Amino acid sequence: MSSLRFQAINNLMQKASDTGDHASARITGIFNENVFTLKTARHYLSDEAFKSLLASIQGGKKIDRTMGNNIANGLRAWAEEKGVTHFTHWFQPLTGLSAEKHDSFFTIKGDGTPIEEFEGAALIQQEPDASSFPSGGLRATFEARGYTAWDPSSPPFIMEIGQGKTLCIPTIFVSYTGESLDTKTPLLKAAVALDKAAVDVCQYFDKNVTKVHATLGWEQEYFLVDAGIANARPDILLTGRTIFGHAPAKGQQLEDHYFGAIPERVYAFMRDFEQESYRLGIPLRTRHNEVAPAQFECAPIYEELNIAVDHNTLLMDVMTRIAKRHNLVVLLHEKPFAGINGSGKHNNWSMSTNTGVNLLSPGKTPKTNLMFLTFFVNTIKAVHDYAELIRASIASAGNDHRLGANEAPPAIMSIFIGKFLTDVLHEIETRVSSDFDEQDEAILKLDIHRSIPELMLDNTDRNRTSPFAFTGNKFEFRAVGSSANCAIPMTTLNTVMAETLRHFKQEVDALIEKGEKKEVAILQVIQKYIVDSKKVLFEGDGYSEEWEKEAAKRGLANVKTTPLALDAYSSDKAKKLFEEHKIYNHLELEARHEIMLEAYVKKVQIEARVMGDLATTHIIPAAVKYQNLLAENIRGLKEAGLPETAYASQKTILAQISEHIRIISEHVTHMIEARKKANDLTDTREKAIAYCEEVKNKYFDKIRYHVDKLELIVDDSVWLLPKYREILFLR
Repeated sequence: MSSLRFQAINNLMQKASDTGDHASARITGIFNENVFTLKTARHYLSDEAFKSLLASIQGGKKIDRTMGNNIANGLRAWAEEKGVTHFTHWFQPLTGLSAEKHDSFFTIKGDGTPIEEFEGAALIQQEPDASSFPSGGLRATFEARGYTAWDPSSPPFIMEIGQGKTLCIPTIFVSYTGESLDTKTPLLKAAVALDKAAVDVCQYFDKNVTKVHATLGWEQEYFLVDAGIANARPDILLTGRTIFGHAPAKGQQLEDHYFGAIPERVYAFMRDFEQESYRLGIPLRTRHNEVAPAQFECAPIYEELNIAVDHNTLLMDVMTRIAKRHNLVVLLHEKPFAGINGSGKHNNWSMSTNTGVNLLSPGKTPKTNLMFLTFFVNTIKAVHDYAELIRASIASAGNDHRLGANEAPPAIMSIFIGKFLTDVLHEIETRVSSDFDEQDEAILKLDIHRSIPELMLDNTDRNRTSPFAFTGNKFEFRAVGSSANCAIPMTTLNTVMAETLRHFKQEVDALIEKGEKKEVAILQVIQKYIVDSKKVLFEGDGYSEEWEKEAAKRGLANVKTTPLALDAYSSDKAKKLFEEHKIYNHLELEARHEIMLEAYVKKVQIEARVMGDLATTHIIPAAVKYQNLLAENIRGLKEAGLPETAYASQKTILAQISEHIRIISEHVTHMIEARKKANDLTDTREKAIAYCEEVKNKYFDKIRYHVDKLELIVDDSVWLLPKYREILFLR
């Protein structure tokens, strides 16, 4: 074994200490400790300022500058009591990550007196440099002005990094000319659009409903790798995944890792990042081993959509930082290892009213079930009508490796609802519209909660192969990638739902104006939507070739690559949808299309460069070194007078190595030429397609195949890269 690999693998034997602060054994004792909650605000703000903040959070009213100063003073007082010296506007630019620029409370007055201050103007608005963030042409490089503006609906929090503490203020990020340059701004707009459309429909059933907000419970999957081993793998460090690596003898085939006992080292890491998360108000509830070795998952209690997105973005940062304390590296790439499961971020989505009703939860009466069916069927219709746009919202270079692979849903957008609800929809579909009754209990008395002694049966089974599955009182959008910012798919989902509900109300109102009873009109439109969208419903194995063929017959799109999937953003249909609901104007939408294409190009370009570099500087030299050892062995045996049969096997291996080296070298050369040609293209879409088809699809797997074959042949002592068997089994 090489000294480099020995040093890296030896790190596995060093048990990381649990550095978390466990002063309180109860989560409730530390939960929200570093969050400026309304309860905390009530203590630090004047009555007038508190009411202004409350009105902004609950009613969306603007906070004037005077109240801004009062709130800022209260925030500073709270933060300074906790040892905070700096503040930052925490925002989410179009990099997919969060961003921050720290300023201190410290300043010097005109007379030279040093003081600490935090004015309302600094709380409400800041001006970070916008020139170096992705803008898709919305801003020229020399046009640097951009603004962050406080989002009062997401509470400020204190981030502790080492001995430093910073007050973080969640904000939106917009350009000087007003276009959104972030993921939060359109998410908030989509939430408003859904609220209005959903409230209008809820009014058919309950006049007390004045507010509807989307809820989100994400499930974050991730891999953990020893930091020493990760540092010995340039591909992991630079791309987040292994470019090369032969499958180990033991992978996940025994199914012994899933829900198994959590390794002590991993358990210490989990406890540590959970403690930090609780202090930040992230309501983590679940932790467990996932299917693949070294793969794990955590999940929170459901929250209002905007806060849930902020918390997931924050969690990814927290996990990455805390892992370093334990000599670990968190991999959030959708497919860091070939041949075993990839990682998703399942987005469990629903809608709740101000009256406490989950709109995707069946009720106990025909009236409440009619409301459930209304929102249930409208969701199916929304996914059916905008399947390609929903597919585009989860498109990325990383997710292309995952969709359709081990334990991941395919790129075909379909919905699983389970046999029971399938039968309910079939009964509605096959009714004659004129036979509907305003109290049609035959359909609306849904006996969802059937039971056997001591075990409640859910109304659906689970289908892990479905990209969008109904799981009892929510839809689980399973196709979202593990590294994704939830805001992007959730903005799209909320918008298409708002549009579908808007049309639903128009159609129901039209029938009512013609003299139909309200309930009958609702059932007739529901029936129409079931018929129009039933081809998107699929209850079988989404991994099967038969489903691909069946989906094609149904006319469902199967867009497997990101450059083509992103075309949905540039369609007239998308522009009309987002502009009508004031989510994106056409410039913002085109910019996002451009940014996502650029991101794809850069990620594949980096992977191609890493692949070429590793092949040239690691793989081929190691193979040549072993080749020389074999040649010396053959020469020695030959000089000793032994017959050729004594070294025939060595000659065969020598020839195999030579052939693999030749093919790798040729493919790397051709890949570099293909990359150069792609780089000459000026149209970003054409460049992305070229990188996909002429670089990635044509060469990545071919080069990897021969490298992985060499891994099986070359002496372990001269092979520089840690192998899967050394990476995947933490101890």
